Amino acid sequence: MADRLKDWARIIKRDVHALYLASRDPRVPWYAKAMAVVVAGYALSPIDLIPDFIPVIGYLDDLLLIPLGLALVIRLTPPEVLESARLQAQQAAAKPISYTAAALIIALWLIALWVVGRWVFSAVSS
Repeated sequence: MADRLKDWARIIKRDVHALYLASRDPRVPWYAKAMAVVVAGYALSPIDLIPDFIPVIGYLDDLLLIPLGLALVIRLTPPEVLESARLQAQQAAAKPISYTAAALIIALWLIALWVVGRWVFSAVSS
């Protein structure tokens, strides 16, 4: 069981990197590129939509969102581009780090906190 999970995690890691590489190919439609960048950025970002320290739910986003996003982008990506990107990902020694995606997720959290803060402040001052 543990070996199957390790293999599954290794395949997901490879596919995330492959989608990152495929998103740079001109043969890939723009909507597949956008989705690939979002999925790869989220998967590689150290910041999660739901923080991992929240019991059970914190890991559910990683276990559900990333594989579902990968499946969608794989369907949108031309097969020859995906195969080439998978080969490149296997040969790569280091994974890409997405500082842009991390900044985007931080910005979304800050906007959400600002909205909640304004709502709480307006409710308290009323």
